[in-house]
Amino acid sequence: MQRRAVTAVLAAATLLLTAGCSSDDGEDWGGGKSTSPDSSESGASAPASGQAAEETPPAKGSVKVVRTVTEGLKTPWGLAPLPEGGLLVSSRDEGTITRVDEKTGKKTELGAVPGVAPGGEGGLLGLALSPSYASDHMVYAYFTSDSDNRIVRMQYDAKRPAGEQLGAPDTVFRGIPKGTNHNGGRIAFGPDKMLYAGTGETYVTELAQDKKSTGGKILRLTPEGEPAPGNPFDSPVYSYGHRNVQGLAWDTEQRLFASEFGQDTWDELNHIKPGGNYGWPDVEGESDDSKYESPIDQWSTDEASPSGIAYAEGSVWMAGLRGKRLWRIPLKGTEESADPQAFLEGDYGRLRTVVSAGGDKLWLVTSETDGRGTPGDGDDRILELQVK
Repeated sequence: MQRRAVTAVLAAATLLLTAGCSSDDGEDWGGGKSTSPDSSESGASAPASGQAAEETPPAKGSVKVVRTVTEGLKTPWGLAPLPEGGLLVSSRDEGTITRVDEKTGKKTELGAVPGVAPGGEGGLLGLALSPSYASDHMVYAYFTSDSDNRIVRMQYDAKRPAGEQLGAPDTVFRGIPKGTNHNGGRIAFGPDKMLYAGTGETYVTELAQDKKSTGGKILRLTPEGEPAPGNPFDSPVYSYGHRNVQGLAWDTEQRLFASEFGQDTWDELNHIKPGGNYGWPDVEGESDDSKYESPIDQWSTDEASPSGIAYAEGSVWMAGLRGKRLWRIPLKGTEESADPQAFLEGDYGRLRTVVSAGGDKLWLVTSETDGRGTPGDGDDRILELQVK
């Protein structure tokens, strides 16, 4: 494994500056490495652990902003491109889903998701479309309720009036621990048509190592919310030892990668293996202990604080909140990458979600209105990017 994030000297300096005052999304909410909320912010079974790494096509090397798709979004979080055209975007704090016409930027509210209880980093978070969307028009959403984090699905009917286009929610999975922060929230259907969900440990750090808890995990479920066939522990848990996972993406070899917030020292990009233990709270970043999986790359928390990730043109693209930049991580295999590159540093503020738009295009969602940014005219927005 190569380490390219920062030098040890810089890491030590960063630790001294941020220990006890860092939050995942990058602002001082107090606390330290305690369990208090006042501390830091898509058929067949998935590839088996130990699968031989295959050659990845040469990665394209840069990215440019093609245009601003739309502006004036409030606390956007999840993004789901529709096959018929349009982008569904969730509002964390308003609990609504809006369709954005990707050609004109016009916004149409589908409706509010019942039961959403926003607060801190919780609210209406990730979105995903059913693998059978063409026939069932089901939209899946991960949200924080009064009692837990849960996943629901709703039928989307564009023929109904604006504000009334979401059917009644059907709860697919409930009981994921909730907290002021560290609620995870990213959901995606994998190439195996199973539903994956990244969860957080809600500052109760011991949950991450407890395989009976769904906190601090990546879950793998059937579309109906049952533990997916082939899961390593005969439960919903696919991997564990996570602090707060908000990014999930697969490459062309169907390998799963996930981004993870560190505490004060290292943010991570991990290759996810069934049953893998990713170390938290015993390890942050790379470990010499073979029982823990080490990241394929790591960053100081002020450079990243990563939320969404996407795969395009041979690289994983990672949106940084506190880092206010888009990272490109060219894949060399499953256990290492070529040197990461940063783009758009400070140009659009905090970056929440990045999604493949097919081929060499990406959708990128900013996050300046989430209570930790400095919103300006037009915030928040969706951008169209081209990988060059």
